[in-house]
Amino acid sequence: MKTDIASMNIQEITEYLAQLSEKSGMKIEKFRAKQIFSWLTKGICSFEEMGNLPSALKKLLEEESYLSLPGIKKKLVSALDGTVKYLFELSDGECVESVFMKYNHGNTLCISTQAGCRMGCSFCASTIGGLARNLTPSEMTGQIIAAEKDTGERISNVVMMGIGEPLDNFDNSMKFLRLVNDKEGLNIGYRHISLSTSGIVPNIYLLAEENFPITLSVSLHSPIQELRESLMPVAKKYKLPDLIQACRDYIAKTGRRISFEYAMINGVNDTVEHAKTLSGLLRGMLAHVNLIPLNEVSEKEFTKSNSENIKKFVSILESAHITVTVRRKLGSDINASCGQLRKTKE
Repeated sequence: MKTDIASMNIQEITEYLAQLSEKSGMKIEKFRAKQIFSWLTKGICSFEEMGNLPSALKKLLEEESYLSLPGIKKKLVSALDGTVKYLFELSDGECVESVFMKYNHGNTLCISTQAGCRMGCSFCASTIGGLARNLTPSEMTGQIIAAEKDTGERISNVVMMGIGEPLDNFDNSMKFLRLVNDKEGLNIGYRHISLSTSGIVPNIYLLAEENFPITLSVSLHSPIQELRESLMPVAKKYKLPDLIQACRDYIAKTGRRISFEYAMINGVNDTVEHAKTLSGLLRGMLAHVNLIPLNEVSEKEFTKSNSENIKKFVSILESAHITVTVRRKLGSDINASCGQLRKTKE
């Protein structure tokens, strides 16, 4: 088994090179670790491209390690807003989707953290076909590097809201956060990163202990336990009261506002009573509600709420002094909107 060197930080590469030195008898200077780490963010596909390394070291790395930059299998560009959706192929043939979006404040990439998803949310395309496997840290950073290489533009913001549940791939997601923030690497600030979870309560507490100054987004979608269970099977294991308490404890620990994602589904969770119940649930919390008019999926029967219901919902939340926004829809003509990404090979 070759080593995934692109999932290592500088210290880990230093230790790895020491092991290779002992194994091969080759003298490898410590400063080579920083050189290698720098190369790993430049979109290279082979060790031979690491121009400032000795030939013998490049050959040794090729024998012992591998690089796993995702390949672009398919690329779609929205005619409406320029949003780009990538179908990336991973080294074992699994595929995931990522979305590149341009905003006034910079470029954002929505990345996947798993190939498929086992959360089973009833309105989401990403869960169709279930979970194939977790992505490695290098496969997560690789989506950013590949998109930057293709667009020729820097990505300054990352949302971990693509295919998969980041907190179901906890260790790799945490490693990704450290790698992507490293000043010698991609150097993307924590405050420019959002992580979305369907509500895995124990791992929200673990995330709080990490104390990353990222934005935590919690997919709520209903303020009522029974309805949330029907929409999100994860709610059967992690009950709504426990999730809300975990969110309050997270805020107390980190001092960070939580964003609650709420898909507005016509006739399901978009009534005045739902809005009032949600207001009560979040009362006094340092929270922001992000309403998402449902992005429809061909295999699902759900449709988006009408504009009048959304306006009423917003009004009720604002009257309860809860910050609320309605998410702008991007990439709708290429199925690149929230909830539409899927694990596909086509």
